[in-house]
Amino acid sequence: MQIDSFIIYLKTERRYSEHTLKAYENDLKQFLAFLVSEGSGEMIRGSEHRYIRRWIVQMMEEGTTPVTVRRKISALASYYRYQLRKGDIEANPVVKVTLPRAGRRLPGFIPEDKMNMLLDDVDFGTDYAGVRDRLIIEMLWFTGMRRSELIRLDNRDVDTGAMVIKVRGKGNKQRYVPVGQSFAGTIREYLAVKAHQFGTLLPGNPFFVTAGNKRIYPELVYRVVRNYLKLITTVERRGPHMLRHTFATHMLNHGADLNAIKDLLGHASLAATQVYTHNSFEKLKKIYKQAHPRA
Repeated sequence: MQIDSFIIYLKTERRYSEHTLKAYENDLKQFLAFLVSEGSGEMIRGSEHRYIRRWIVQMMEEGTTPVTVRRKISALASYYRYQLRKGDIEANPVVKVTLPRAGRRLPGFIPEDKMNMLLDDVDFGTDYAGVRDRLIIEMLWFTGMRRSELIRLDNRDVDTGAMVIKVRGKGNKQRYVPVGQSFAGTIREYLAVKAHQFGTLLPGNPFFVTAGNKRIYPELVYRVVRNYLKLITTVERRGPHMLRHTFATHMLNHGADLNAIKDLLGHASLAATQVYTHNSFEKLKKIYKQAHPRA
């Protein structure tokens, strides 16, 4: 399997994020290890779909969730499409494989009162790290951006005068997210503390930095979000993506148009955004049962 050339293709031509590239590489290497364990070597011909089916069975027997299995096979299908375009194979063997059904896992979110409690009652501190960590939480909740997008922000991307943030999303696609007056003020406070700590803020420098004035990294963002969310909720998933779900759900609950939420989130299609309507519908059902005399 020519994994390296495929990963280079995804990086240079498809502009996949480092996180996605790592996931694809790990999935393909796992399949390669399975082929070796089956004694089929690095390439198999003719009955490749049978090996893929065996791999699926093995993963399911080991307790891998259907969602994860489907993701791994999706990476494999993408690899074979690449090989097909190059003319290295005549057919994509994945098309002959039936995937396990994945139960629909609805996105979780943090209730508004809990988020307000976090920002109003929790002491983040007044030093640079504390002010930065609070803004990380607010930025994720107020804009719905992804962790990778937050990390990529430069000083020039955040315009408190125009009250807008330029976000560079998947495939390096750009979108603009508006910010409110109060949030713009919070950003200015952060920039003042940051300038006092590190000196002149150049436009091309990272917006969020470590104590050593280096661009923040994924583990730092995850740790910050998880440590603060555990103060207000017991939900198992307390990573940065939870705040993205929370943003979308709260926007929808307050009457935002679904297409507007799609654009703010940077979704390519409306289908990816519609999953949040279920959370809002569940809220409506609860209100109906509580309010209607014969419900």
